[in-house]
Amino acid sequence: MNKKLALALLNLVCFHTFAQFPKTSGNPVFPGWYADPEGIIFNKTYWIYPTFSAPYNKQVHMDAFSSTDLVTWKKHPGIIDTVAVKWAKRAMWAPSIIEKDKKYYLFFGANDIQNDNEKGGIGVAVADRPEGPFKDLLGKPLIDKFHNGAQPIDQFVFKDKDGQYYLFYGGWRHCNVAKLKSDFTGFVPFEDGTIFREITPKGYVEGPFMFIRNGKYYFMWSEGGWTGPDYSVAYAIADSPFGPFERVGKILQQDPKVATGAGHHSVIQIPGKQEYYIVYHRRPLTETDGNHRETCIDVMSFDEKGMINPVKITREGVKAVKLE
Repeated sequence: MNKKLALALLNLVCFHTFAQFPKTSGNPVFPGWYADPEGIIFNKTYWIYPTFSAPYNKQVHMDAFSSTDLVTWKKHPGIIDTVAVKWAKRAMWAPSIIEKDKKYYLFFGANDIQNDNEKGGIGVAVADRPEGPFKDLLGKPLIDKFHNGAQPIDQFVFKDKDGQYYLFYGGWRHCNVAKLKSDFTGFVPFEDGTIFREITPKGYVEGPFMFIRNGKYYFMWSEGGWTGPDYSVAYAIADSPFGPFERVGKILQQDPKVATGAGHHSVIQIPGKQEYYIVYHRRPLTETDGNHRETCIDVMSFDEKGMINPVKITREGVKAVKLE
C-alpha cells in the first residue's frame, strides 16, 4: 500500500470516528417530543426521566434515557404506563425519581384532576433498576386532593442533609412541601400537626425543584404558561427547605433566535465538583403545537456571590463529561 492511499484511509477512519463521537451533545439531546425532564445520576450514569409530550389521552406511558457522558443517550422505552398503574388513565407527567436502599422510587402525576371529586393526582412506583419496569407502590394516589389550592401535579422528591425526604409539588400557582415517611407510603405531620405546608414564592406557577449549594437551599420553579413563549424558570435562596423564599429573578427563558418556551427543568451537579447543568424543555422555532417540546441540556453557572447566572440556551448543548 502506497503512502498516499494509507494516509487517505487514515483520514477516512478519523472522520468516521469524529462523526460517531461528536464533541457536544447538541440540543435536543435525544429525538422525540419530551418535556418536564428530571436529570439525575445513578451508578456513575446520567439519567433523564421526561414526560412523553403528547395529547393527554395519548400521554399514557413514560420512557427514560441514560448516558455515560452527557453526549450519547440510550432510550429505555416504556418504563411505566397506565397498565401498571390501574388508577391512571391519561396525562402521566413530570416524573421525579430517587434511589433508597437499592430501590428506585418514581413519583409521577396522572389524570390532570381539576377538583377533589376526580380520580387521580400524584402516585409513586418502585423498581429494582433505574430503567424499571416500575410497579405501582400503593395501588392508589399518594396525593389525590387539593391542599392549600395546589393542584396535585409536578412533584419533586428531595433528600435533605439530615436524610429526611420531602415532596415538593403543586400547580395552579401554589406550592406545598410535605415530609415523606421512610417507605414513601405516606407523610409524617409537621410539628404543628399539618401535613401540607404552603411555601409558594412570588411568581410561582409550577415545576418546583431544589438543590443545596454551599449550605444554601436553592428553590426553583417555572413561570408563565407552558404552551407560550413566556415559559421560564426563576429561583430563590434560603437557609431552610421551607424558606421563606424571596424571588431573585429569572435564569432560564426563551431566546427568539434559538427556541421558545424554555422551562420545567432540573439540575445535575457533577459529584464533588462545582459543575452544574440545567436539563429543561423548550419548543423549536418551527413548532406551534403546545406538545411539541424537546429536552435540552446547557451549562448553569454562578457568580462570586452564589447567584445563578442567566443560562444561555444553545443548539450545541454540552461537552462530554465522564463520571469518575
